[in-house]
Amino acid sequence: MKEPDHLDVEPADEATLSDEVHGLIEQGKVLAAAELAWQKARAGYAGRQAAAIALLALFAAALLFFALMALVVGAVIALAPELGAWGATAAVAGALLLVALIAAGMAMLKARSTARLLADRRDAA
Repeated sequence: MKEPDHLDVEPADEATLSDEVHGLIEQGKVLAAAELAWQKARAGYAGRQAAAIALLALFAAALLFFALMALVVGAVIALAPELGAWGATAAVAGALLLVALIAAGMAMLKARSTARLLADRRDAA
């Protein structure tokens, strides 16, 4: 058997290592440009959606405010025959202040608890 003579084989049209590296760099540039365009499109979409979401949330908050005001006025009107106009106003205002104080107290407790937790983590680090 005759062994193949490797010296007789002509080199194929192979790219050099330098050509491969340049091609890889070009592909990286194309990929980076495409990724940048994609992220810009995503950011634009998110910005437009955020504006719409904020507008709808503001509208919902305004409607909630008016609904609560209607509830307060209704409570004053409902209590007026029993307590008189001033008594009903005082009772509703007192109830609202009590609820506000409870909510503020709960917020303060949560704030203190969170501050303590964060302070412990900072000291441990």
